[in-house]
Amino acid sequence: MRIKFTLIIICLTTLVACNKDSDFTLTGKINGLKKGKLYLQRVEDTTLVNLDSLIIDGDSEFEFYAKLKEPQILYLTLEKVDAYEYDDRIMFFAEPGEMTLNTSLKNFESQAAITGSENQIKLEEYNKIIRRFNDENLDLIKKNFEARKQQAEDSIIYYDQKLQNLTKRKYLYTVNFAMNNKQFEIAPYLAISEIFDANIKYLDTIYNSLEPKIKKSKYGSVLKDFIKDRKTSDNEEQTTTVTTVEE
Repeated sequence: MRIKFTLIIICLTTLVACNKDSDFTLTGKINGLKKGKLYLQRVEDTTLVNLDSLIIDGDSEFEFYAKLKEPQILYLTLEKVDAYEYDDRIMFFAEPGEMTLNTSLKNFESQAAITGSENQIKLEEYNKIIRRFNDENLDLIKKNFEARKQQAEDSIIYYDQKLQNLTKRKYLYTVNFAMNNKQFEIAPYLAISEIFDANIKYLDTIYNSLEPKIKKSKYGSVLKDFIKDRKTSDNEEQTTTVTTVEE
């Protein structure tokens, strides 16, 4: 009896130590889910890597632990064992500490309610406006397509210009949003994920506006290196162009 009690204490102590060693905890529930496997993932070198996993069998609640030194994008991926054809994945901006994520099986991504992260709040605020840009973009693409089918040159030129202007507005909105949230990791993240192909001056403007702590963050460092590579690449292209013209 004493041996069994000692083993229980050792197991509990190990579990507590493991949890204390974790910088990040994600708890939640997926209403309607009875069977499946959940993964907590992040991208490393363009590959999704599992940080933790859990088999769901009857109880739709979950709890994940991971080492997370700073805010960054993570993914909750559901591998379903049911009649649904596709797996589902929720992208969210995680932060060290405790977070909750509640959703449903039917509307896994769209119904996700996530708390515990200031960067996630900012990401949701950004996505809300970007969805409007995307809806407008789809509408213009449809109209442009119809104009091309009818070979209506004036309409084609008109909708091409509207699409270009919409892209500029979207980029400028992203730049302004990043600069207005320079104290958050989402600022450099948006620069490298949403407008990486924008004029280099915009990326420079965002990076230079970042607070020192954010410049040193994961995404701040990526943005810094990306800007450096872009400038090097642009200079090489200009040199090649000049050489070609002189020849």
